[in-house]
Amino acid sequence: MASTAQQQLRAAELRQLLNRAAHAYYVLDAPEFEDAVYDRLYRELLELEQQHPGLLSADSPTQRVGGPPAEGFTSVEHRIGMLSLDNAFNAEELQAWDGRLGRQLEDSPQHQREYVCELKIDGNALALSYADGVLVRAATRGDGSRGEEITANVRTIQAVPLRLQLEQPPAWVEVRGEAFIPDGTFEAINAEREQRGEALFANPRNACAGTLRQLDPKVVAARRLDFFAYTVHLPADATGPKSQWDALQWLESAGFRVNPHRERASGANGVVAFYDRWEQQRHQLPYATDGVVVKLDALERQQLAGFTQKAPRWAIALKYAAEEAPSRLLRLVAQVGRTGVVTPVAEFEAVPLAGTSVSRATLHNADRLQELDLHSGDTIVVRKAGEIIPEVLRVLPELRPEGAERLELPSHCPECSSLLVRESGEAATRCVNSSCPAILRGALRHWVSRQAMDVDGLGGKLIEQLVDRGLVRSIADLYRLDAALLASLERMGEQSASNLIEALAASRQRPWHRLLFALGIHHIGSVNAKTLAAAFPSWEALQGASEKDLNELYGIGPEISQSMQQWCSTSANQNLMAELAALDLPLASDEDSAEGASATGALTGQTLVLTGTLPNLSRLEAQAMIEAAGGKVTGSVSKKTNYVVAGSEAGSKLQKAEKLGVAVIDEAELQQLIDQASDAE
Repeated sequence: MASTAQQQLRAAELRQLLNRAAHAYYVLDAPEFEDAVYDRLYRELLELEQQHPGLLSADSPTQRVGGPPAEGFTSVEHRIGMLSLDNAFNAEELQAWDGRLGRQLEDSPQHQREYVCELKIDGNALALSYADGVLVRAATRGDGSRGEEITANVRTIQAVPLRLQLEQPPAWVEVRGEAFIPDGTFEAINAEREQRGEALFANPRNACAGTLRQLDPKVVAARRLDFFAYTVHLPADATGPKSQWDALQWLESAGFRVNPHRERASGANGVVAFYDRWEQQRHQLPYATDGVVVKLDALERQQLAGFTQKAPRWAIALKYAAEEAPSRLLRLVAQVGRTGVVTPVAEFEAVPLAGTSVSRATLHNADRLQELDLHSGDTIVVRKAGEIIPEVLRVLPELRPEGAERLELPSHCPECSSLLVRESGEAATRCVNSSCPAILRGALRHWVSRQAMDVDGLGGKLIEQLVDRGLVRSIADLYRLDAALLASLERMGEQSASNLIEALAASRQRPWHRLLFALGIHHIGSVNAKTLAAAFPSWEALQGASEKDLNELYGIGPEISQSMQQWCSTSANQNLMAELAALDLPLASDEDSAEGASATGALTGQTLVLTGTLPNLSRLEAQAMIEAAGGKVTGSVSKKTNYVVAGSEAGSKLQKAEKLGVAVIDEAELQQLIDQASDAE
């Protein structure tokens, strides 16, 4: 048995190796280890710490998963105040600010001040405190003087070092930066929330803010936040950088991720040139940016310029113009989703925004509808939140027609006329009638989707026909359809009907975890479905699982377990599962299923990265197809990447692939790659 000293040395060695590997992977985009090697070292450290709790330290990578849920957040005082920045909205306002700064510094009118330009990340500001090189506290900005202490949550952000990569760190270091959610991650989060019947986040910034204030760090870890550092504060007696440019390099050397798109600029004209270039290029970035932060480079001159009561005189945010447009409200409609959630949607006269024509925007829920105080015929201001999602920003009541009626969600379901319900503590209003045609149509669309049972040829229009004619009253009825009946329907010929019957037959071969996901159970996304199916390899086993059994699974919390138990105990659902079993649907794991062959699939051993917007597949669909063929999808490009699958508006990942000589393919070439390999087998 190893001595205590040997155990301490080994634990320290493992922490150093794992932290270095995490920095290489998440910050430098240059993985040092294979995943299997990292996992083995991680497990060794975890076992050491479990067996010997005295070895546990704050900088251990095992602490990134977060501890138990917090009961709340405490308010903490910032060592150095977190002031806001003044804003400029055009070149003229920037020129005026530059002139004021020159007069404050007593520069000659001809003097060209040296600035550092950085992209302004649309996220949430954080203050990170390190003692002797170890992260000891993380806090939100709050009111600038005090913020909320969220250390457990920030520990889950892989781009935040738990220990500074400095041989002799100062006694204390305060680092400021921006936490954010990349666009691709945001889309995946909203897709999962939609599958679970939860309200969607309006934009990545709101999603990030909501995530940072989660009481359960495990939820934060699952959402994969990112972080860019931009400011460092050091003790007065410490030898530190002399300029903002040097400060960014110092942060990089300490192990932080710093935005690579930064530039020194001479005078206001140099700043405007940087701004103009990135106003055009920003749409290619994988994250949201809403402007450029301009800082006087020399720290000594920053001190000379000083501060106003609210902001530094030596820095300013040059914001991109928000693209907004007025429009006239035509109507308010209520949409019923597959989980029964009723969502108010505003339909208005079409307006051009961010390169597209927009005529509809979700209002999310009854609370938002009430907040807007929307009336019939109102003039509204519309924008694209994060330049992605249409959003009703505000109402212009001064233009309201005389006698206009206030708009509210209906009290009864627009599809089945059942009384709508809003449970205490929930934002969503729901139809709870399981026979509601809208819920059934949604459930069927989800059942046949690619990530679920992948039934080709059963689109939304055909589903509407089947439900509206009473031919399908449950999921099980799909498997009772015959070709002759289908051929008699609108736009369905004999061949199409025959193909659909074959596709339904093929779906009987999908693995158990796909069927579990396809059921559309509240809170059960594709990842959770795989976890549950692995732990309970049959419907019988899952039905017999206790809430305690479910909660013991990694990633399965009380919300999910309660939802699962409730669904399993409902007699209508039990009857559905009995019907599916009688129809030979896969209610148990089958090691010989088609997807069980992924270990020897067309892309076995291949690592792929997705970037940009693909013409036909969503990110989730493309990932599922790659994984089904045995491949692995990662979020960053390295020398070990085999292929980068690029769509339109591909950003920095495409540039890095070209720099590293990684093969770049499009969606069609990806499909061809899989098909060719399959044909050769």
